[in-house]
Amino acid sequence: MRVPGLVLSAASDTVAWRSTATTGVRWFLLGMEQDVPGEGRGREAAVLIRMEPGCGYPAHRHIDVEEVLVLSGGYRDERGEHGAGDYVRYEAGSIHAPIALGDATREAAGDNPACLLFAIARRGIELLGKPVELAGERQRGQRSHP
Repeated sequence: MRVPGLVLSAASDTVAWRSTATTGVRWFLLGMEQDVPGEGRGREAAVLIRMEPGCGYPAHRHIDVEEVLVLSGGYRDERGEHGAGDYVRYEAGSIHAPIALGDATREAAGDNPACLLFAIARRGIELLGKPVELAGERQRGQRSHP
């Protein structure tokens, strides 16, 4: 699904981004719901994620549903390319290894934008492996789940 005309950006130096174990991938917590006693429900987090061009996550499985809205830039994974304005829903148990579009050898700029995502993740992810290569671009590092 695409939201026509939706494109936002966040300068890397104006947001209090948190580092991950993955080079070029940072996140900002918008809100988190902890476990609810007696309901068997894990935490839910709403986050902004910034992936520098050519950077991404190692393959991982979603424990529960994750919803992603691409605010600027884009990424590719096993489902294809997702650009600004795209909404993607990953069902529980789905597996992917997203990597930001662009050239990892160049700084993020207008013609080589970082990928900015709004995501709601339920119950986290399970890392499945080491960094992989997609379309000739190498993922760098490992991701820790926000």
